[in-house]
Amino acid sequence: MESRKAHKPENNAMDTAAAMGSELLTEDQYRELQKPGKFGTKTSTRVKTPPEIRKPGGALFCDRRYDHVFVYHNLAESY
Repeated sequence: MESRKAHKPENNAMDTAAAMGSELLTEDQYRELQKPGKFGTKTSTRVKTPPEIRKPGGALFCDRRYDHVFVYHNLAESY
């Protein structure tokens, strides 16, 4: 986040979740969440990212579209 100059967030997703007494879902947990209902159909959700992806600056996101769960990546600094 240091390279972002405009509209920099005050915190990262993991710290924000921890401050609320929660944590990010894993990809598997997100998929399980989608089984009983349709959640996250209008937004993307950042999920826990494995260290081998996170270390070089990557992050994973999930969303539900077209009755399918998609997992994709972006730079962790994208917000």
